[in-house]
Amino acid sequence: MSNDDNEPDRQNESTGWSVDVSDALLGGQGGYGAASANGVRLSGNFKLGTTVTGRVKTRWGSSATYQSGIPRAVSWPGGKLGAPLLTSTNAQDVPNTALHPDHGETSRAEISYRSSAVALQQPVIAGSQTTSPPSLWPKNKPSGWTLIALSVAAVVLLPILSVVWLAFNPEENIWPHLFETVLAGYIVTTLGLMLGVAFGTCAIGISTAWLVTHYEFPGRRYFNWALLLPFAVPAYVIAYVYTDLLEFAGPVQSSLRALFGWKLATDYWFPNIRSLPGAICMMTLVLYPYVYLLARAAFLEQSASILEAARVLGGQSRGMFFRVALPMARPAIAVGLAMALMETLNDFGTVDYFAVRTLTAGLYDVWLGMNNLGGGAQIASLLLVFVMMLIGMEKISRRHRENFQPSATRFQKFVRKPLSGRPAVLACMACLLPVLLGFIVPAWVLVDYATIYFDTSWNADFRTIAFNSMALSATAAFTAVAIGILLSYSQRLRPTTLLKTSVNVASLGYAVPGAVLAIGVIIPFAAVDNGIDAFAREHFGFSTGLILSGTTFALVFAYTVRFLAVAYGSVDASMKKISPHMDDAARSLGHSSTTILARIHLPLMKGGVITAALVVFVDCMKELPATLVLRPFNFDTLATNVYQFASDELIGEAALGSLLIVLTGLAPVILLTYTIDRSQELRRASAEPDLVRASAVK
Repeated sequence: MSNDDNEPDRQNESTGWSVDVSDALLGGQGGYGAASANGVRLSGNFKLGTTVTGRVKTRWGSSATYQSGIPRAVSWPGGKLGAPLLTSTNAQDVPNTALHPDHGETSRAEISYRSSAVALQQPVIAGSQTTSPPSLWPKNKPSGWTLIALSVAAVVLLPILSVVWLAFNPEENIWPHLFETVLAGYIVTTLGLMLGVAFGTCAIGISTAWLVTHYEFPGRRYFNWALLLPFAVPAYVIAYVYTDLLEFAGPVQSSLRALFGWKLATDYWFPNIRSLPGAICMMTLVLYPYVYLLARAAFLEQSASILEAARVLGGQSRGMFFRVALPMARPAIAVGLAMALMETLNDFGTVDYFAVRTLTAGLYDVWLGMNNLGGGAQIASLLLVFVMMLIGMEKISRRHRENFQPSATRFQKFVRKPLSGRPAVLACMACLLPVLLGFIVPAWVLVDYATIYFDTSWNADFRTIAFNSMALSATAAFTAVAIGILLSYSQRLRPTTLLKTSVNVASLGYAVPGAVLAIGVIIPFAAVDNGIDAFAREHFGFSTGLILSGTTFALVFAYTVRFLAVAYGSVDASMKKISPHMDDAARSLGHSSTTILARIHLPLMKGGVITAALVVFVDCMKELPATLVLRPFNFDTLATNVYQFASDELIGEAALGSLLIVLTGLAPVILLTYTIDRSQELRRASAEPDLVRASAVK
């Protein structure tokens, strides 16, 4: 709008176009024709405005909703504003430009942003919709944010490509030997482990989620969050604890022999904990929260009106669960199941301790036992096939989630059915057993052993090991969160197809097992070290030694690649809550993209950033497979220290380190609990106005 509201808009007589620009650049001068601002002379048919005259609304740009970039040039049939019509050698940007066509005008106009032309397929006024779709390859030069995102994706993809390359180009091809001897056994055992864990996690996670969301029984409020506690216990820790409890010399079998008068192991039968079924039970106890958490959220999102409609049509309670509620929650359950199975493939401590020959254990046997890195890479490539299948299942489930779980416009909160007597007792037992076996018993055993062996365990070496774990985890958490912020902000600035693909590639690390990632990191790092060392020997006569591989840098790099998806997910969720209008307002005041990120986004995202850093920190503290391979000589973390003591059957000495890992793992559980309680409060608050309106109607 002009300074003089009574003065009509001046238009190009031949084409019926006029241009509005704000006076941020022009010093508040209004008028028509040529104008001068800070020594810069503008020429053309335009009108100067005193306020922001509008935005060009599009599907791409500074946010998913609005393109509020600063154009370098605006052209229309018969005129142009910007370079080269800006006579100053230091051409400045013209901010907040809007084109105003005359009625019936159908000619095309163009706005150039950072040397790229955006062709407008229809006359554009402030807030109008353009039809220019995002392209895979942008016509203009990629911005610095885009280049950063592409570089991160390439770095994350490097370990995976290294594994595939070495698998097809090994120094000694032992694939035929593996195929004829042990490979089939590795595959069968891995599939059996995955199927067992899938069945166990679904059985516990879905049943407990259904009970706490649809029924009222004693202790339900506590079970609602207590069922998440096994999240804090790594699978290898719970395996060490139950082996100590259930082995022949353990307290359980010793008590049974004393009670029944048995003397030898042949006098009675007792299940062997160190077996495939034992590994399935251990992993199920600590991985079912993945399924429980997402199934519970899916059940809470279902409207009671849907279940009431099924009941009116003659459905029974069991039939409504299997034919209505469960199919609607299936995509969310599939996502949780895929995450649990990825953790199953990643596990090494449990399967190694139980002597279960999975692909992960076979990878270590071939690589370290047979000293054949190429054979290890070939098994790792086979593991990647399993991983890609799980990623595909997760992506398909997320894509079809809306089809299975529609957002009802008339959401009606269901009332939990009260249970009493035997059903209430059974519901309590069903929810208590996973918490008891997955957290309370292991925590009790660890506290008992840590108290007994405290004087032996708490020494200078242990404190150094604990510091190593915390320092590495904190460094990796900071790095992963920083890169996650860059990726999320880059996608916010320019959500092109290429950038979205790069971000998806950068998120693959979490799905890659730690053993596979270790091989993928050691291959390029060793090649770089060897090249630098050879160059130094030839030209300077000395050896540089290990610069990348065999250092803490390799560990931090592996941690960052593996857990970048965790950091990015939390950061991106927080950034998407910030309105794009805040970006537009800041940009109209002359702030750059970097300033907007530092002064607006980061303060608003503080909670999400802290959560991301905490979760990555805990995951790094628990990471075992990659740490075992990539750690420097004479360098231990809490995870490797616990693994070494447990391998030597010194469970008591491993208890203090295990307990610290479990206590650290409680932090994200507490965050999840707080989030659940907060979401319930918000749901109750949002439901109150609906109840008031419903009662008023009645």
